[in-house]
Amino acid sequence: MDRRWVGLDGYEVVGVVHGGRQLLRVRRHGWVVADCTSVAEVARHVDLADLCEVIELPARRRAEERAEARTSSHHR
Repeated sequence: MDRRWVGLDGYEVVGVVHGGRQLLRVRRHGWVVADCTSVAEVARHVDLADLCEVIELPARRRAEERAEARTSSHHR
């Protein structure tokens, strides 16, 4: 589970596996607030409407790793 959501006031929700169970861990400023078994439990600690999913983008290529220019197959 590599998904992560962040909210206001330093809240963060991440998926974890603990004792063989999948949980949603609520943290605030890095400190564990609760391990929840459902979204309803998460909602007791943080307003779900305030959460935004963090999406990791692929790293940019370095300048020396330029992509090779090719022609389109439509122009052959």
